Amino acid sequence: MMQTLQVIYQHPLLTESELETICQAHVPVVFSKGDYLLKKGQVANSYFCVIEGLVRSYVYDFNGNDITTGFIGKNEIAIDVVSLFHQIPSVEHFQALTDCKCYAINLDNFQVLYHSIKGFNEWGRAWMSECLFQLKQRTISMITDSASERYKRLQYQHPQILQEAPLKFIASYLGITDTSLSRIRKELVKEV
Repeated sequence: MMQTLQVIYQHPLLTESELETICQAHVPVVFSKGDYLLKKGQVANSYFCVIEGLVRSYVYDFNGNDITTGFIGKNEIAIDVVSLFHQIPSVEHFQALTDCKCYAINLDNFQVLYHSIKGFNEWGRAWMSECLFQLKQRTISMITDSASERYKRLQYQHPQILQEAPLKFIASYLGITDTSLSRIRKELVKEV
């Protein structure tokens, strides 16, 4: 457990003993394909460090269409930040797309560690800053990049998603139809 969580919690200010304390606050959790980590309307009380598998977050738009908002894979964190830290109902669903092995930490244990270990506090700020950066990049990309460019970036940065997620979820994440995604994939095969 220590090695896998160390990848997630890497920060130069965390000592070996502090990392061990952080890791001990986590509990192993297994989700089967199709299980929900969190459903819309529930208040999050934990977050999950994904060790194996793939999780999808999604919402329903005003027409009732299922729209993928994110994917969380190996060595990433499945969290609804707003629900967890503001203790309000989630507006998203978080569902296991594959069998998943995770480690969970509840809000109370997180808060104790966050306020007592300076390096953990700094890790949290760095993690949140990176998440905001990635969200901004994705938002701008949805406006300025072609669907083909967005697909290529996803292929390069997150190959696990393309290997394990159904095409309809990838298409909705990219903001395109299944048909457009099929066309892009065929064109890319011709380029090779």
